[in-house]
Amino acid sequence: MVCSVLEEMRIRSLGVIDDAVVELSPGFTAVTGETGAGKTMVVTSLGLLLGGRADPALVRIGAGKAVVEGRIAVPADAAAVARAEEAGAELDDGALLISRTVSAEGRSRAHLGGRSVPVGLLAELADDLVAVHGQTDQQGLLKLSRQRQALDRYAGDAVAAPLARYTGAYRRLRAVSAELEEITTRARERAQEADMLRFGLDEIAAVEPRAGEDTELAEEAERLGHAEALSSAATAAHAALAGNPEDPEGIDASTLVAGAHRALEAVRSHDPALAALADRIGEIGILLGDVAGELAGYADDLDADPLRLAAVEERRAALTALTRKYGEHDKGVAAVLAWAERGAARLTELDGDDERIEELTAERDALRTELGGLAQALTDARTEAAERFAAAVTAELASLAMPHARVSFDIRQTEDPEGVEVGGRAVAYGPAGVDEVELLLAPHPGAPPRPIAKGASGGELSRVMLAVEVVFAGTDPVPTYLFDEVDAGVGGKAAVEIGRRLAKLARTAQVVVVTHLPQVAAFADRQLLVEKTNDGSVTRSGVKVLEGEERVRELSRMLAGQEDSETARAHAEELLAAARADG
Repeated sequence: MVCSVLEEMRIRSLGVIDDAVVELSPGFTAVTGETGAGKTMVVTSLGLLLGGRADPALVRIGAGKAVVEGRIAVPADAAAVARAEEAGAELDDGALLISRTVSAEGRSRAHLGGRSVPVGLLAELADDLVAVHGQTDQQGLLKLSRQRQALDRYAGDAVAAPLARYTGAYRRLRAVSAELEEITTRARERAQEADMLRFGLDEIAAVEPRAGEDTELAEEAERLGHAEALSSAATAAHAALAGNPEDPEGIDASTLVAGAHRALEAVRSHDPALAALADRIGEIGILLGDVAGELAGYADDLDADPLRLAAVEERRAALTALTRKYGEHDKGVAAVLAWAERGAARLTELDGDDERIEELTAERDALRTELGGLAQALTDARTEAAERFAAAVTAELASLAMPHARVSFDIRQTEDPEGVEVGGRAVAYGPAGVDEVELLLAPHPGAPPRPIAKGASGGELSRVMLAVEVVFAGTDPVPTYLFDEVDAGVGGKAAVEIGRRLAKLARTAQVVVVTHLPQVAAFADRQLLVEKTNDGSVTRSGVKVLEGEERVRELSRMLAGQEDSETARAHAEELLAAARADG
């Protein structure tokens, strides 16, 4: 049962396609057409819907933009639905509507369920919805990293669990090693930094500044520098308030206020308002007495000692020197004290390098030992999964006209004195373990297993890839598979077997195949023709469903290049009949 189905795509102004609707259905759909008609644009369109790279060169000449719209029916509980709804998308009768616009200037926009979304979100959804395979994917299978990924994907949790533990330890080891290298390689720089900090802290300690001391000294220097003027002013003010003993006839403020108070006191009983004023004048008299007393004390205590002024200025100079070197002028001693606090903390850190190096070295060695054990567990899991995977792919190849072919995996490690110890040897390691995984193919009995990059023809590589995908379908199914000329380099009986295998895969998933082989197309539940016409100025391509006679004519063209050849028609009808009988 197919969980999700790509129902329809509309393509506008993309490549040779002016405006076409691709109607798809569950099961096996074959897309055929003459070379250059635009079959590959069907694959390209789906790639755009799935977050693929947007190339402005794909925009049809004369058009401002290319637009691809798709409709994918999905069950309500699918993971893709939950992710889409998180982004604000809405379903349309149980289907996700996706659109991608590419302008001729290179701008790209994506919409999902009526909402503008990042293109990366489409790529996330693609992982759960569609598996796209083309000739570039076949080349990708030649890379050792892709072969290891394929094995890990097949193994599932058996490899994923130890790989997760290994990855965690690997990341920690990288972090510890980086910190250790940073400390040891910068030892000289750090020692110089420590010396500079010690010098500065010693210099500050020698002066022993106090918080707020610079402000206090500035005030004292101002006072000492104007001691005579301050003393004269205080004495004059005291005389004006309390009188001058050397001038008994002089009039002072205290005497005048006292006289005013006595005058009101004599008649205060006759009017409460006047009594209140008398009280206030009495308070003034008391305040004048207090101020006069403080002025007398201020004048007596004022120190005009020039030696003290010289000491204050010397202290201020010392603090200013510290401020210039270790602080900010407008923040004064406070900035110097803050620098000293930070410097002391940093010096403690630098002085602890030796101890830290010992700690990190011990942790690194422990992690390397742990990583070696985890790598061995990962290798064991891969080795066990490789045997099952190879057997399953070999069985599939037997159904793809390669009955004597044998697939195996070579799992090996590269010795490296700086690596981790696995099985008594020091081997190179990386984020995915210590294993180099290589897929080997022996196409016939007696042939030694060779890497598929060297031992497989184009047709054999296509079938190996298809066999791998069919095996995946049984363990890690994807709702929709799109194959772009997976039958490249294949013909005859092998092509028939590929068609039969794709039809079998389509029993549990939606399969869309772009093909040029009639033997493959004949097995399809639905055949779509991409055709183009030329009106002399603009090339227009369309996509239509072939049924009955139209399908026989297209298969005849694919067989012999002639739609009306009786021999080709008979062969086409025979292919269709054989495919129906096989199903």
